[in-house]
Amino acid sequence: MSANSLVYTLLGKRTVKQFVMEKAIFLVLLLLVVVIAIINPRILSVRVMRDVLMMSSTKVIMALGMMFVILTGGVDLGGGRTVGLAAVISASMLQTPDYVRRFYPELGQIPILFPILIAVLAGTVFGVLNGMIVAKFKVPAFIATLSSMLIIYGVNSIYFNMPPNNSQPIGGLRADFTYLGSGSIGFMPVIIIFAAIVSLIVWIVLNKTVFGKNVYAVGGNPEAAAVSGINITKTLVGLFGVCGFLIALSGVLEAARTGGATNNYGSGYELDAIASCVVGGVSTTGGVGTVSGVIAGVIIFSFINYGLTFVGVNPYWQNIIKGLIIVAAVSFDIRKYVKKN
Repeated sequence: MSANSLVYTLLGKRTVKQFVMEKAIFLVLLLLVVVIAIINPRILSVRVMRDVLMMSSTKVIMALGMMFVILTGGVDLGGGRTVGLAAVISASMLQTPDYVRRFYPELGQIPILFPILIAVLAGTVFGVLNGMIVAKFKVPAFIATLSSMLIIYGVNSIYFNMPPNNSQPIGGLRADFTYLGSGSIGFMPVIIIFAAIVSLIVWIVLNKTVFGKNVYAVGGNPEAAAVSGINITKTLVGLFGVCGFLIALSGVLEAARTGGATNNYGSGYELDAIASCVVGGVSTTGGVGTVSGVIAGVIIFSFINYGLTFVGVNPYWQNIIKGLIIVAAVSFDIRKYVKKN
């Protein structure tokens, strides 16, 4: 073998090894998907795959929102509660007139856009407040969003407990609202179209705008970003606001998809979103991540969740498996960061 051939061979092997190390958790999850498919091949049917994609749609939107915060090395622990708040607000004002237990008995049929805007605005406001706390008072995102998680849940529970509802599950949602979550245009579900549009917009924001480039810069090296003239405070407040907006939007669509809402909607969703982001290549140390990676992470994670139920795995074991996936994903990410530095 010539010297050049030997070099190319060694480089090729090194490249493969690096790829395996960098994508290890992703490859392991793909292997788990294959195992589930072998155990029950019916999971690969068109109907099941369509259901998985519909379930993934709201989680894609939420994970893309979470991505903005994780890109700066932070995390939004209140994301799940924001989903619940947006779901309850939108659902409470979009019930059919003849439903027995209406949240607002005297409320007429208002335009569908109005409650959706209120719900999304509520999530955006809490997101902006998180950003201000992190940027102005230098509170770690973990602590700031942990506090907001409790506050949002408290606010939502007080609202949900208002008479005459008195903490009853909100149902009887209008057809024009549930159409957003379960309707279709031809064979394509509307909710998947929503997720695709949001994904495209987020990709454009992160890759083609100054704000997006600032997000990556602040996450990669805050000191260098400040020296280069980037307004760190404005960027942090903005990205937390975008996170709150997208998570609230996912909450609205989740209420439309399931046809109801309670104050406990979205509980634990933030963990799935974080795991999906990390599995999809968004670094917990900040500055690294792609929209396509997040989408792939969400779909694989959703497929595993659905698949474990499909093959009859006990829900308690499912929680253990999900916990192990999160630990493994973060561990591999930290290992890559340490090796890089």
